[in-house]
Amino acid sequence: MSVAIDVDAPSKGRLWAGRVLSGIAVLFLLFDATIHLLKPEAVVKGFADLGYPIGVSLPLAIIELVCIVLYLIPRTSIFGAVLLTGYLGGAIAAQLRVGAPLFSTLLFPIYVALFLWGGLYLRDPVVRAFMPVRR
Repeated sequence: MSVAIDVDAPSKGRLWAGRVLSGIAVLFLLFDATIHLLKPEAVVKGFADLGYPIGVSLPLAIIELVCIVLYLIPRTSIFGAVLLTGYLGGAIAAQLRVGAPLFSTLLFPIYVALFLWGGLYLRDPVVRAFMPVRR
């Protein structure tokens, strides 16, 4: 079943702004997944501070990388954004549990999610149709 959506394609400026926002978020997430794979001392300490064994670092990195790939493929980008939102929600929950500072550590996953969805909103007419801005 397909649904016809009557939404204009994004302008060049909107398209590039969306790509930049999405790119910033993806670069951060790739960095995050990479350090989870490499496990430098700061990551080991961070996991300990959050009360998680370092052994969950690899599965989290794999989950994150799969979600990023889904986000980067146009046909699955919305699904990838939904999954990454869940992943980032887990990061918020972990930070809340240990009483992390609000404006730096705790809200950072929300900023990343805003960049993910903002970039997708600017690039994708389906997302704009699904979440219209009312005038």
